[in-house]
Amino acid sequence: MFRSFLRSVLRILSFPFRIILWPFVRLWRLVRPIAEKIKFFFTYEPEDTPIGDAFAAVMNEPVGVLEHLNAFRMHVFRAVVVLALATALTFTFVEPILGFLAGPLDGGLQSLRSIDPTETFGSVMRVALLAGFAISFPYITFEIWLFTAPGISAKMRRYTLLALPFTTLFFLGGMAFAYYIMLPAALPFLFTFMGIVTQPRPATYFPFIVSLMFWIGMSFEFPLVIYILAVLKIVRAKMLADQWRIAVVVIAIVAAFITPTTDPINMALVMGPMIILYGLSIILAYVARRKESQA
Repeated sequence: MFRSFLRSVLRILSFPFRIILWPFVRLWRLVRPIAEKIKFFFTYEPEDTPIGDAFAAVMNEPVGVLEHLNAFRMHVFRAVVVLALATALTFTFVEPILGFLAGPLDGGLQSLRSIDPTETFGSVMRVALLAGFAISFPYITFEIWLFTAPGISAKMRRYTLLALPFTTLFFLGGMAFAYYIMLPAALPFLFTFMGIVTQPRPATYFPFIVSLMFWIGMSFEFPLVIYILAVLKIVRAKMLADQWRIAVVVIAIVAAFITPTTDPINMALVMGPMIILYGLSIILAYVARRKESQA
């Protein structure tokens, strides 16, 4: 009887505190399962199965691949949805984006002349898609990481997660390099080659600008790709340093493919940063496997 009385008194006295803490308790009950799943995701270690054994298991039970294919389908679906939403968002602001891309031209956007009724619309859609891709790029790389992360160790999972923000910075840095450095040097050469004055059109100018900025931005991702491969113990810094001659030849071929002009000046503008990025890749590969080399 006395205990019931004390319990009632305590409940009455603690009522204001329980009212204050009630939202936090409810929130913790909702967040706790998610927090436990996140903790498990970053701490569990997958089975270290040799590639040969894993391939044999897949051949014996092909049904097991369906689970991974379904997970891959969901990741791709979410990435495509975000890309579509970002493209729709950029489409509403596409006129300032077009003006920005036409900035290197004398006269800007007003200097472009269209001779086909549909070419302006197609150019606008292409520019909106690139802008949407640039905005959704962090989420797309995150979806790629979510799909590949369960197959790597917990330590590598954390390392690769920390590298994700830099993928966006490198991609945007490559696009900025193409716009602010390459285009001012390439466009005057292209528009006055052989003394023939060129009148730019939206159907040719914007696809040219978009493809150039996209591929230069993707090429700037090379150091991070090498870093991840080094973390996964696929490449080593010494191997990259020993093969620098082959790397220069490959870079020259890639630069010739990306460079919009045939003159060596613009090709050197592409090769120079790519060679510097290759040197940065060697440094990142060494950092990724520094403890292993010290051992």
